[in-house]
Amino acid sequence: MVPKGVERIFQLNAKDVWLKIIILPMGSRGKRYLENIKVLDRSKRYTVEEALQVLKSMKRNFDETCEVAVKLGIDPKRTDQAVRGSVVLPYGTGKKVKILVFAKGERAKEAIEAGADEVKDESYIKEIIEKKEVPPFDVIIATPDMMGELAKAGKILGPRGLMPNPKAGTLTNDVKKAVQDAKMGLVEFKTDKTGCVHIPCGKISWEIEKLVENVESFIKTIMKMKPPTAKGQFIKSITLSTTHSPGVKVDVNSIFRRKRK
Repeated sequence: MVPKGVERIFQLNAKDVWLKIIILPMGSRGKRYLENIKVLDRSKRYTVEEALQVLKSMKRNFDETCEVAVKLGIDPKRTDQAVRGSVVLPYGTGKKVKILVFAKGERAKEAIEAGADEVKDESYIKEIIEKKEVPPFDVIIATPDMMGELAKAGKILGPRGLMPNPKAGTLTNDVKKAVQDAKMGLVEFKTDKTGCVHIPCGKISWEIEKLVENVESFIKTIMKMKPPTAKGQFIKSITLSTTHSPGVKVDVNSIFRRKRK
């Protein structure tokens, strides 16, 4: 039964056909979400450990990914305040990463030895452009000499976050280290339109200590990246959540107090 006031009917101009679109209220949530939010004190700011304990107590059907989101004190419309980089999480993300490397000669051999899943040259770049298909990989690494051709695939790779970038450590001549980092748990991040950065930080079934170390490694990396033009408090808020859970707010100062101990 659709609640009164949430139906909208639009008439298609081309034909005398009626299309009914049901728009549910923004606040509509599933039963499990509503149950889980009851174990959360939304007025409280938790330590990282406490926030993880709350998340672990929530009901779920599978081993969800734990995620951390950080609201930054920047103007997201200003390019000089954009924050972009990467971090190698001590315990990875729990996901097996499929790696593609664009390189030639000795660099290609190094990538293979380091454990890259595929190593390709310009011919594969042309194939991507012709087919307009995103390659089935989680990380793409490239040497600088490949960027002339690879840049032409920017509209295909860019929206998926696959375009190699020097700030993320994926555009480099040291492909051996780049591949090793990616396999160990390298995660790329960049500010979105709201001035937030967020990454996966492991599986909720993991020991709390491992998740805490991953979260703190990310925060430590972010703290070093404050743009010179950004004024005031850099980290405004930190929220932990899992794939389908409500967010749990973290006391930002508790992380800094822990770091000083």
